[in-house]
Amino acid sequence: MNEVGPKIMLELRHVSHSYHGARNTYDHGKHQVLDNVSMRVFEGEALGIIGRNGVGKTTMLRLMAGILAPTAGEVIIAPGKSASLLTLGLGFKQELSGRDNALLAAMLQGSTRKQAMAFLPEIKAFSELGDSFELPVKTYSAGMRARLGFTTALLTHVDILLIDEVLSVGDADFRGKAQTAMRERITSEQTVVFVSHMADQVKSMCDRVIWLEKGSITLEGAPDVVVDAYQAQVQQRRPGPALASKPQQKLPA
Repeated sequence: MNEVGPKIMLELRHVSHSYHGARNTYDHGKHQVLDNVSMRVFEGEALGIIGRNGVGKTTMLRLMAGILAPTAGEVIIAPGKSASLLTLGLGFKQELSGRDNALLAAMLQGSTRKQAMAFLPEIKAFSELGDSFELPVKTYSAGMRARLGFTTALLTHVDILLIDEVLSVGDADFRGKAQTAMRERITSEQTVVFVSHMADQVKSMCDRVIWLEKGSITLEGAPDVVVDAYQAQVQQRRPGPALASKPQQKLPA
Protein backbone atom coordinates (compact mmCIF):
# COMPACT_ATOMS: atom_id res chain seq x y z
CA MET A 1 0.00 0.00 0.00
CA ASN A 2 1.47 3.34 -1.01
CA GLU A 3 1.53 6.09 1.61
CA VAL A 4 0.35 9.49 0.50
CA GLY A 5 2.89 12.20 1.33
CA PRO A 6 2.32 15.91 1.88
CA LYS A 7 0.88 17.80 -1.06
CA ILE A 8 3.39 19.71 -3.19
CA MET A 9 2.25 23.32 -3.50
CA LEU A 10 5.18 24.67 -5.50
CA GLU A 11 8.21 23.12 -7.15
CA LEU A 12 11.39 24.36 -8.81
CA ARG A 13 12.85 21.87 -11.29
CA HIS A 14 16.45 22.51 -12.38
CA VAL A 15 15.86 26.26 -12.30
CA SER A 16 18.59 28.66 -13.40
CA HIS A 17 18.36 32.41 -13.75
CA SER A 18 20.86 34.84 -15.19
CA TYR A 19 20.94 38.32 -16.65
CA HIS A 20 23.33 40.49 -18.60
CA GLY A 21 24.59 43.64 -16.98
CA ALA A 22 25.47 46.91 -18.66
CA ARG A 23 29.09 46.37 -17.80
CA ASN A 24 31.28 43.33 -18.33
CA THR A 25 31.83 42.87 -14.60
CA TYR A 26 30.87 39.19 -14.86
CA ASP A 27 31.55 36.53 -17.48
CA HIS A 28 31.03 38.50 -20.71
CA GLY A 29 28.48 40.65 -18.86
CA LYS A 30 26.45 37.62 -17.70
CA HIS A 31 25.57 37.25 -14.02
CA GLN A 32 24.40 33.79 -12.95
CA VAL A 33 22.00 34.32 -10.02
CA LEU A 34 20.61 30.78 -9.63
CA ASP A 35 22.23 27.65 -10.99
CA ASN A 36 20.23 24.42 -11.47
CA VAL A 37 18.15 24.69 -8.29
CA SER A 38 15.54 22.02 -7.52
CA MET A 39 13.28 22.21 -4.45
CA ARG A 40 9.72 21.69 -3.26
CA VAL A 41 7.37 23.61 -0.99
CA PHE A 42 4.76 21.48 0.77
CA GLU A 43 1.25 22.39 1.82
CA GLY A 44 1.06 23.97 5.26
CA GLU A 45 4.79 24.30 5.84
CA ALA A 46 6.86 27.39 6.57
CA LEU A 47 10.06 27.21 4.54
CA GLY A 48 12.91 29.59 5.38
CA ILE A 49 15.57 30.74 2.92
CA ILE A 50 18.84 32.16 4.24
CA GLY A 51 22.15 33.22 2.73
CA ARG A 52 24.39 36.19 2.06
CA ASN A 53 23.22 39.24 0.16
CA GLY A 54 23.26 38.64 -3.57
CA VAL A 55 23.02 34.83 -3.52
CA GLY A 56 19.58 34.74 -5.16
CA LYS A 57 17.06 34.69 -2.29
CA THR A 58 14.85 37.50 -3.60
CA THR A 59 15.24 36.26 -7.18
CA MET A 60 13.98 32.84 -6.05
CA LEU A 61 10.89 34.42 -4.47
CA ARG A 62 10.19 36.43 -7.64
CA LEU A 63 10.45 33.29 -9.72
CA MET A 64 8.02 31.53 -7.38
CA ALA A 65 5.59 34.45 -7.69
CA GLY A 66 5.79 34.46 -11.49
CA ILE A 67 7.27 37.97 -11.59
CA LEU A 68 10.40 36.60 -13.29
CA ALA A 69 10.72 33.72 -15.74
CA PRO A 70 13.61 31.29 -15.27
CA THR A 71 16.42 31.24 -17.83
CA ALA A 72 16.27 27.44 -17.66
CA GLY A 73 14.12 24.88 -15.86
CA GLU A 74 10.56 25.36 -14.70
CA VAL A 75 8.55 26.67 -11.75
CA ILE A 76 5.40 24.64 -11.11
CA ILE A 77 2.50 25.75 -8.88
CA ALA A 78 -0.21 23.28 -7.90
CA PRO A 79 -3.34 23.62 -10.08
CA GLY A 80 -5.77 26.22 -8.81
CA LYS A 81 -3.26 27.67 -6.35
CA SER A 82 -1.65 31.12 -6.33
CA ALA A 83 1.48 32.63 -4.81
CA SER A 84 1.85 36.22 -3.65
CA LEU A 85 5.14 37.99 -2.95
CA LEU A 86 5.05 40.23 0.10
CA THR A 87 7.85 42.80 -0.04
CA LEU A 88 8.20 46.54 0.50
CA GLY A 89 5.47 48.08 -1.61
CA LEU A 90 5.99 45.78 -4.59
CA GLY A 91 3.50 46.79 -7.26
CA PHE A 92 1.98 49.68 -5.35
CA LYS A 93 0.73 52.52 -7.53
CA GLN A 94 2.23 55.61 -5.93
CA GLU A 95 -0.55 58.00 -6.96
CA LEU A 96 -3.32 55.86 -5.47
CA SER A 97 -4.37 55.82 -1.83
CA GLY A 98 -3.58 53.03 0.58
CA ARG A 99 -7.24 51.99 0.37
CA ASP A 100 -7.19 51.74 -3.43
CA ASN A 101 -3.86 49.89 -3.43
CA ALA A 102 -5.16 47.42 -0.85
CA LEU A 103 -8.27 46.88 -2.97
CA LEU A 104 -6.23 46.26 -6.12
CA ALA A 105 -3.75 44.00 -4.31
CA ALA A 106 -6.54 41.88 -2.84
CA MET A 107 -8.17 41.49 -6.27
CA LEU A 108 -4.83 40.60 -7.90
CA GLN A 109 -4.40 37.92 -5.23
CA GLY A 110 -7.67 36.28 -6.32
CA SER A 111 -10.41 38.03 -4.35
CA THR A 112 -13.56 39.29 -6.03
CA ARG A 113 -14.23 43.03 -5.74
CA LYS A 114 -16.92 42.34 -3.14
CA GLN A 115 -14.55 40.18 -1.09
CA ALA A 116 -11.76 42.75 -1.42
CA MET A 117 -14.06 45.55 -0.24
CA ALA A 118 -15.00 43.48 2.80
CA PHE A 119 -11.30 43.13 3.73
CA LEU A 120 -10.62 46.89 3.75
CA PRO A 121 -11.81 47.83 7.29
CA GLU A 122 -9.69 45.06 8.81
CA ILE A 123 -6.69 45.99 6.64
CA LYS A 124 -6.97 49.62 7.75
CA ALA A 125 -7.24 48.67 11.42
CA PHE A 126 -4.43 46.11 11.47
CA SER A 127 -2.00 48.26 9.46
CA GLU A 128 -2.46 51.14 11.93
CA LEU A 129 -2.35 53.67 9.09
CA GLY A 130 -5.30 55.70 10.38
CA ASP A 131 -6.19 58.65 8.16
CA SER A 132 -3.12 57.92 6.02
CA PHE A 133 -5.04 54.95 4.59
CA GLU A 134 -6.85 57.50 2.41
CA LEU A 135 -3.66 59.30 1.27
CA PRO A 136 -1.49 58.50 -1.77
CA VAL A 137 1.12 55.79 -1.12
CA LYS A 138 3.81 58.16 -2.43
CA THR A 139 3.46 60.02 0.89
CA TYR A 140 4.19 56.87 2.91
CA SER A 141 7.43 55.97 4.65
CA ALA A 142 9.01 52.57 3.93
CA GLY A 143 7.58 51.28 7.20
CA MET A 144 4.06 52.40 6.28
CA ARG A 145 4.29 50.70 2.88
CA ALA A 146 5.55 47.55 4.57
CA ARG A 147 2.62 47.56 7.02
CA LEU A 148 0.12 48.05 4.19
CA GLY A 149 1.68 45.32 2.04
CA PHE A 150 2.02 42.87 4.91
CA THR A 151 -1.53 43.41 6.12
CA THR A 152 -3.07 43.14 2.65
CA ALA A 153 -1.28 39.87 1.92
CA LEU A 154 -1.96 38.48 5.40
CA LEU A 155 -5.68 39.22 5.52
CA THR A 156 -6.59 38.24 1.96
CA HIS A 157 -5.56 34.63 2.51
CA VAL A 158 -3.39 33.71 -0.47
CA ASP A 159 -2.46 30.04 -1.00
CA ILE A 160 1.33 30.51 -0.88
CA LEU A 161 2.64 33.56 0.94
CA LEU A 162 6.16 34.59 -0.10
CA ILE A 163 7.77 36.92 2.45
CA ASP A 164 10.88 39.00 1.76
CA GLU A 165 12.28 40.59 4.94
CA VAL A 166 9.15 42.52 5.89
CA LEU A 167 8.87 41.31 9.48
CA SER A 168 12.07 43.19 10.36
CA VAL A 169 10.57 46.53 9.23
CA GLY A 170 8.56 48.99 11.31
CA ASP A 171 8.44 49.82 15.00
CA ALA A 172 8.78 47.20 17.71
CA ASP A 173 5.06 47.09 18.54
CA PHE A 174 4.03 46.43 14.93
CA ARG A 175 6.82 43.83 14.45
CA GLY A 176 5.51 41.98 17.48
CA LYS A 177 1.93 42.09 16.21
CA ALA A 178 3.00 41.03 12.72
CA GLN A 179 5.00 38.08 14.03
CA THR A 180 2.10 36.97 16.23
CA ALA A 181 -0.30 37.19 13.28
CA MET A 182 2.10 35.28 11.04
CA ARG A 183 2.56 32.56 13.63
CA GLU A 184 -1.23 32.21 13.77
CA ARG A 185 -1.32 31.87 9.98
CA ILE A 186 1.46 29.28 10.05
CA THR A 187 -0.26 27.20 12.72
CA SER A 188 -3.48 27.41 10.69
CA GLU A 189 -1.69 25.62 7.83
CA GLN A 190 -0.76 28.65 5.73
CA THR A 191 1.97 27.75 3.24
CA VAL A 192 4.83 30.26 3.65
CA VAL A 193 8.25 30.82 2.08
CA PHE A 194 10.17 33.21 4.29
CA VAL A 195 13.41 35.14 3.61
CA SER A 196 14.91 36.83 6.66
CA HIS A 197 18.25 37.80 8.20
CA MET A 198 16.82 37.43 11.72
CA ALA A 199 18.04 34.15 13.21
CA ASP A 200 15.37 33.94 15.90
CA GLN A 201 12.58 34.51 13.37
CA VAL A 202 13.88 31.78 11.09
CA LYS A 203 14.34 29.28 13.92
CA SER A 204 11.00 29.95 15.60
CA MET A 205 8.77 30.38 12.55
CA CYS A 206 10.09 27.87 9.99
CA ASP A 207 9.62 24.11 9.72
CA ARG A 208 12.47 23.70 7.24
CA VAL A 209 15.30 25.95 6.04
CA ILE A 210 17.30 26.17 2.80
CA TRP A 211 20.74 27.80 2.75
CA LEU A 212 21.60 29.37 -0.59
CA GLU A 213 25.23 29.94 -1.51
CA LYS A 214 26.49 31.13 -4.91
CA GLY A 215 23.13 30.44 -6.52
CA SER A 216 22.86 26.84 -5.32
CA ILE A 217 21.46 25.02 -2.28
CA THR A 218 24.27 24.30 0.16
CA LEU A 219 22.20 22.74 2.94
CA GLU A 220 18.54 21.93 3.59
CA GLY A 221 16.92 20.68 6.77
CA ALA A 222 15.85 21.53 10.33
CA PRO A 223 16.03 25.27 11.15
CA ASP A 224 18.47 24.95 14.08
CA VAL A 225 20.85 22.77 12.09
CA VAL A 226 20.89 24.90 8.93
CA VAL A 227 21.02 28.31 10.65
CA ASP A 228 23.80 27.20 13.02
CA ALA A 229 25.83 25.72 10.14
CA TYR A 230 25.45 28.95 8.13
CA GLN A 231 26.50 31.13 11.06
CA ALA A 232 29.46 28.87 11.79
CA GLN A 233 30.74 29.16 8.23
CA VAL A 234 30.37 32.94 8.25
CA GLN A 235 32.32 33.13 11.51
CA GLN A 236 35.12 31.07 9.95
CA ARG A 237 35.27 33.50 7.05
CA ARG A 238 35.23 36.51 9.36
CA PRO A 239 37.53 35.79 12.30
CA GLY A 240 36.38 37.34 15.54
CA PRO A 241 34.26 36.64 18.63
CA ALA A 242 31.18 34.52 18.10
CA LEU A 243 27.84 36.29 17.97
CA ALA A 244 26.08 36.32 21.30
CA SER A 245 22.65 34.78 21.47
CA LYS A 246 20.16 37.62 21.91
CA PRO A 247 16.61 38.48 20.87
CA GLN A 248 16.23 39.13 17.13
CA GLN A 249 19.83 38.08 16.45
CA LYS A 250 20.66 39.06 12.87
CA LEU A 251 22.03 36.55 10.43
CA PRO A 252 25.20 37.71 8.64
CA ALA A 253 24.49 39.32 5.28
